[in-house]
Amino acid sequence: MGKIQIMYPNLSYIFHALFGSNPDNIFSVVQTFGLMLGLSFVASGTLLYLELKRKTGIGQLQGRIENIVVYKPIDWKEIGMQCLVNTILAYKAGYVIANVKEFQLDPTGILFSSKGNFLWAFIALAATFAYWFYKMKSQKENTLRRADVMIQPKDRVFEITGVAAIFGIVGSRLFSILENFGDFIRDPIGSIFSGSGLTIYGGLILAFIMVFRYIKKKGLHPIHMMDAVAPTLMIGYAVGRMGCHLSGDGDWGIVNELAKPSWFILPDSWWAYHYPHNVIDEGVKIEGCTWMHCHQLVPPVYPTPLYESILAFIITGILWALRKQIPYAGVLFFLYCLLNGIERIFIEAIRVNPRYELLGMNPSLSQIIAFLLIIVGIVGLIYFWKKKIR
Repeated sequence: MGKIQIMYPNLSYIFHALFGSNPDNIFSVVQTFGLMLGLSFVASGTLLYLELKRKTGIGQLQGRIENIVVYKPIDWKEIGMQCLVNTILAYKAGYVIANVKEFQLDPTGILFSSKGNFLWAFIALAATFAYWFYKMKSQKENTLRRADVMIQPKDRVFEITGVAAIFGIVGSRLFSILENFGDFIRDPIGSIFSGSGLTIYGGLILAFIMVFRYIKKKGLHPIHMMDAVAPTLMIGYAVGRMGCHLSGDGDWGIVNELAKPSWFILPDSWWAYHYPHNVIDEGVKIEGCTWMHCHQLVPPVYPTPLYESILAFIITGILWALRKQIPYAGVLFFLYCLLNGIERIFIEAIRVNPRYELLGMNPSLSQIIAFLLIIVGIVGLIYFWKKKIR
C-alpha cells in the first residue's frame, strides 16, 4: 500500500498520510466526516460574524438591550449535573480508549451499551466534585444577578450557529431516513446514529425554519439576516461536502467507466474514483490490505462530493463578492437559492439516490427540492428587486 492515501475514514488515516504512522489507533475515534462537519460550522460562523458586523456598521441591523443573567452562583444542582455528565463521559471514554478496535467495529453498539470503565468514572466523579465544591465554597456571592445589556447582532453568532447545527443535523438525518426508509426499517438504531448518510436539504429546511424563528424572536431584520446567512450556508456546504469525499461516506455518484475526455485536464481521480479505504467499507477487498477499512469501489464512480464542494466554494465566492454590490435586500439570499438549486439539480443526475416516478420522469427527492429552489429563487429575485428594500 502506498504512503499517500486520498481516503481518510478517520483521523488515524490522516496522520498516516502526513507522518507515516500506522492507522487504526486511538485517533480512529475521531471520524473525518464529523471533523469536517465541525469545521463547516466554524467556517459558517466566521463568515456570519464578519457579515453581521458589517451590516451593523452600515445600519442594516441594530443591537437590542436585553435583561440577562450576568452572575449565577454555583449550587448543589449544578454540581450534581456536572458530576453526572463527566462521570458518564469518562465511563465511556475509558472503555473506548482501551478497546479501540471493538469500538471501530460497532461504535453505536458500544455507546449505547452498559460497557464502560469504572475506574475512569470514579476518578472523573471525584475530580469533578472536588473542583465544583471548592468553587462553590470560594464564591463571594450567593445571589443571582441580572442586568440590562446591549446585545449586538454579531454577539448572537454562537447561538445562531448552535441552532443551525443542532437542527441541521436532525433535519439531515430525518431526510436521509425518508430517502432510505428500507434501511431504517431493517436497522433503525444504526440508521439514526450512523456516522454517514446526511441529506443536506433536510438540514437546510429545518435549520432555516428554526433560525428564522430565533431571528424573529430577537428582533433582527429577517430580510437582511437572510442575506447575511446566504454565503455562510454555502461555505458550510462546501466544507461539509469535502468531508463526504475525504471519508468516502457513500455519498458518491453513479458508476463511471467512460474514458476521460481530452478536455478534462484535472487528475484522473477527479473523473472516476474508486474511493479506496472508504469509511462504509463498500466495494471489493483491497488485496494485501490489513487495515480496518480495506475496500474500494470496482468499477469506479463519479466523485460527486468533490464536484459539489468545488462548486459550493465558487458560489460562496460569488455571493461574498456581490454582497456589497447588490443594492436591494433579499436579492442575495434568493440568488443563493437559485445557484444552489442549479448546482444540485445537475449533480443529482450522476449521484446515487433513490428515484421516484413523477410526470414521466425519475427525479430524486433532492432534485425535486432543487427544482423548487430554482423556482423560489427566480420568484424571490424578481420580487425583491422590484420591492427595492434597502
